[in-house]
Amino acid sequence: MRDATPQTIYLSDYKPFGFDVTSVELTFDLAPNTTRVRSKIAFVPREGTDGTFFLDGKGLKLISAAIDGVAISPDLTPEGLTCAVPDHPFLWEAEVEIDPENNTALDGLYMSNGMYCTQCEAQGFRKITYYPDRPDVMSVFTVKINGTHPVLLSNGNPVTSSQGYAEWHDPWPKPAYLFALVAGDLVAVPGAFTTKSGRDVALNIYVRPGDEGKCTFPMQAIKDSMKWDEEVYGREYDLDIFNVVAVDDFNMGAMENKGLNVFNSSAVLASQATSTDENFVRVEAIIAHEYFHNWTGNRITCRDWFQLCLKEGLTVFRDSQFTSDMRSAPVKRITDVIDLRGRQFAEDQGPLSHPVRPESFQEINNFYTATVYEKGAEVIGMLKCLVGDEAYARALDLYFDRHDGQACTIEDWLQVFEDATGRDLTQFKRWYSQAGTPRLTVKDAWYAGTYILTFTQNLKPSATTPDPKPQVIPIVTGLLAPSGEEIVPSQVLELTEASQSFTFEGLSERPIPSVLRGFSAPVVLESELAQNHTAFLLAHDTDPFNRWESGRSLAKASLLDMIRTGAHPDERYLDGLLAVISDASLDPTYRALMLGLPSQSDLATALHDAGDIPDPGAIWAATEAMRRAQAQHFKGILPGLFADHQVTEPYVPNADQSGRRSLANAALSLLSRLEGPERAQIQFDQADNMTQQLAALSILLRENAGDNALKSFEEQWKDDRLVMDKWFGLQVMQAAPERAAATAAALTEHPDFNWKNPNRFRSVFGTLAGHHAGFHAAGGAGYRLLADWLLKLDPVNPQTTARMSVAFQTWRRYSAERRDIVTAELDRMLATPDLSRNTTEMLTRIRGKE
Repeated sequence: MRDATPQTIYLSDYKPFGFDVTSVELTFDLAPNTTRVRSKIAFVPREGTDGTFFLDGKGLKLISAAIDGVAISPDLTPEGLTCAVPDHPFLWEAEVEIDPENNTALDGLYMSNGMYCTQCEAQGFRKITYYPDRPDVMSVFTVKINGTHPVLLSNGNPVTSSQGYAEWHDPWPKPAYLFALVAGDLVAVPGAFTTKSGRDVALNIYVRPGDEGKCTFPMQAIKDSMKWDEEVYGREYDLDIFNVVAVDDFNMGAMENKGLNVFNSSAVLASQATSTDENFVRVEAIIAHEYFHNWTGNRITCRDWFQLCLKEGLTVFRDSQFTSDMRSAPVKRITDVIDLRGRQFAEDQGPLSHPVRPESFQEINNFYTATVYEKGAEVIGMLKCLVGDEAYARALDLYFDRHDGQACTIEDWLQVFEDATGRDLTQFKRWYSQAGTPRLTVKDAWYAGTYILTFTQNLKPSATTPDPKPQVIPIVTGLLAPSGEEIVPSQVLELTEASQSFTFEGLSERPIPSVLRGFSAPVVLESELAQNHTAFLLAHDTDPFNRWESGRSLAKASLLDMIRTGAHPDERYLDGLLAVISDASLDPTYRALMLGLPSQSDLATALHDAGDIPDPGAIWAATEAMRRAQAQHFKGILPGLFADHQVTEPYVPNADQSGRRSLANAALSLLSRLEGPERAQIQFDQADNMTQQLAALSILLRENAGDNALKSFEEQWKDDRLVMDKWFGLQVMQAAPERAAATAAALTEHPDFNWKNPNRFRSVFGTLAGHHAGFHAAGGAGYRLLADWLLKLDPVNPQTTARMSVAFQTWRRYSAERRDIVTAELDRMLATPDLSRNTTEMLTRIRGKE
């Protein structure tokens, strides 16, 4: 039968748990199918409690239970247990049995290739033992582990260990979602860090034997993160040891468990031979993110899961700051916005739209979304923009001082800023409660030395925000003279009304405005300014983001014309872009980004918003035509760009070398459209790093000249699971649209396709979903294939299934034929009698009403 009927949980129904937990002692006797967990939990009734005592528990076999040493028989349900309890402090004891080996959902305690590991966020701890599994119940934990593995790890500091036994104690109160346990045949790669106050911290990265060579870079990233958090936020690490473990089977990127961060192997292991420059940047950022959670998430956590953006939005913002400081701030900002528009804007515009802080949910795992994370970070960025750097730092210090050791809400967070700055943030709070992406329209006027910019904001009503109100929108704006000189530097214009004008006086000539610099708010900007402004800003804007944005806008407008009318590529765009990529004073990574085009999904959104029905095939054809036009227009400089940016010194994944490789590879990709695959083949044969090898292989596959290289790559890397993920994904990515689904289907027959491993599943089907023209190809083969595999995966791993179902969220914007096919597939999946609660909720929201 279907999973338990989904119950809707509402923010407005929040009630605190009726008991405090003063200490937790857990003892694990590890066995693959019969792990025993003994718990001793000290409860203290809170004043005013009604005495209701309910402990969450799921899939547990209760062996015994006792209160103050007296055996009891509690009432059991599939979701937990209840029993009568004293009205004074008492000790709860229980013993349960669980089956880690058959826990394929990868939450709670499970096994990955013989290794025990845990994932408890959001509600996995209830699969380990009976407990009030909610983030506002915080306690100190002592954990004792009996097992045959040589490495036995848990949170906090080690107390004692011997062969087959280890004891850990975490002195800092934490909610159960931060509990972690790892046991396995692992190798520790050690390191050390001395805090600014002089405390020595032991560092360890635990990996499977053979992966030790992939730990040098992540170890340095840990140290860099610790140092940065001390210098920028004044936060020191607070335990004697910091452990990181690489796990092959993991639903997420990583988890910030106190003192024992568990990582998906793809998010922590890195080496020159097996990782691209982009992989190194990702590893560095995720390590920083999980480490920064030590304060923004662990020491200060969420009162309830509706407040998830409190820890995730703030920590994403902090890891973005870190990457900006470690590498290139303009490049980081651009890549963040590309990701925001590609993922979060699509979420805002479809059936999965929800506020940064939702008002209700059925399955909390479905709300680990781009809105909570990425838009949540944008809200923090806007707040910092409005109050200024100094006030932001002052408010954060107050936040840490006031709320250390507490489970907090968005109201607590905003109150800190109001107290630190004196600002009223009542209207700003709407960013947390209103769903959707505001549309911002700008027009200008000029009257004899006075220049006026008028902005109008509009937010469409939605199911969660039926009556949207104007929001506070910080619009960073500068003015340029017709000569290109900046005559009014960047300043923050605060839009608070539905429509509002801002006046600049004393100007000698009509300026050209540079609006929304640095993408200072997550909005869609619709300009009614003169059309030639965009080309001017591409050539002259002093703001790196807006210069990139101008190029992107020209490319988008040209591509839309090409799709609609068959027009030729816009010469203004090509000429302006040629000037930018020829400018040797610019960061090579930035120049490579300038060569990028709007995503095909972004173009489909633009067409839909304009009332057109997007044709994925036509979008793909126009994009290919634009790339050929770029190659032809830039043919005079491409050989030089390629040759001049080769890296001849020993490989280092730093910003300088990464930038040169990115520009050289972008040039090679365009050159190959003119000359054929010869240069790419030479690079593939000679490459001594994964960045160059994979870039060349991608080009060879695109040019239908990659069969031999593909076989060579597989033979070289068949024993490296993470590189083989790349091998699987690249074939789908480079498949012609009409062959994408068939390519994915063929790869599922490969003996190394382990569909139960989330990384391998995503490498094929995540890539297929991201191949816009391939997934949406006429006939619906992509839709049917993904639906088939989601139904296969759901009984095994409902979390990954639910997240992958997001691929269908934009289905209503396409042709009637495609809509009919998707409707049939969604209905087929929803009719499956044993569909999980996770997937049921997602598909129901995506399917929506007729």
